[in-house]
Amino acid sequence: MSLRIGLIGAGRHGSRYIHHLLHDLPGVSLAALCRKRIGEGVPSLPTTEVPIYGDYRALIADPSVEAVVVVTPPSLCLEICLEAVKAKKPTLIEKPLAPTGREARIMVAAAEEAGLLLMTAQTLRFDSTVLALQERLPEIGPLRYATFTSRIETKSSAQVRSPIPGQRGALLEFGIHLLDLVSFLTGEEIVAVRCELDRLPDVAPDTMAIVHLHTAGGLRCVLDIARVEAGRVARTEWVGTQGQIAADWFQQRVSGIIGDNPPFERRVQPQQTILAALRAFVHAVETNSPPPITGRDGCRAVEVADACYRSAELGGDSIHVASLRE
Repeated sequence: MSLRIGLIGAGRHGSRYIHHLLHDLPGVSLAALCRKRIGEGVPSLPTTEVPIYGDYRALIADPSVEAVVVVTPPSLCLEICLEAVKAKKPTLIEKPLAPTGREARIMVAAAEEAGLLLMTAQTLRFDSTVLALQERLPEIGPLRYATFTSRIETKSSAQVRSPIPGQRGALLEFGIHLLDLVSFLTGEEIVAVRCELDRLPDVAPDTMAIVHLHTAGGLRCVLDIARVEAGRVARTEWVGTQGQIAADWFQQRVSGIIGDNPPFERRVQPQQTILAALRAFVHAVETNSPPPITGRDGCRAVEVADACYRSAELGGDSIHVASLRE
């Protein structure tokens, strides 16, 4: 029997999930789809056999849906997650897990109390360049510091919307990947942050963030996050006592120098990260095992983002992340 998945969200990102669920996952089927503009149809859906709902509650209640994948704006994730928990259906939610740490904690607590699988799709953890970096990091010895850069171009086709006061921007939208990667690559939690934003959410969504943070083990990191007019930069550099190593997941290469050895550069074969995340979710559901990226992992990244926004509001003061859990 195939695992029957209901997908909530059929926008540009959701269409990628549709493609993988239809074509790339033997033993898995797309049982139902939910989208806001139900009357427009779904160009990427070549069959009319998949029911399309306009209300996520109806999709979750559909008895043919065994598990739920959520690819919506984060403002909708709390109510969708709680409905899925009530229906006892394992759930995968695209990053960020929620717009705030408070909402993320409610989601995680509800899932854990129900004994329900909740996974966060922090897809960059499945990137082959990031994994190649992780494999070689021990070679540069004890870590001294690391830098991350993520600058993403504004799509020319993107719809221009009026700023919404209180809405978070680039830091939460794609900077959340970097906040998660620090813990993923070091195995340590981020304990304190200092952050500068080009504008605060009470004015308009941020388009630039500079974050200084350190982990429980004392590693210091600097994050450069920005929405830019053109071009894309996606890289990280790590400095250790015995060498340096860099990874560029846009250009798919890892380079560095270790000890007295000559510099090296390696091209990495890319893999489809959304597909990898879906495979991991399906495996966790079918084997009743913990997912590789838990709801708690997703919650922690959002809590760090909370601390960053609080720091910016206070003019760049250092904020201890753990205090936000109290």
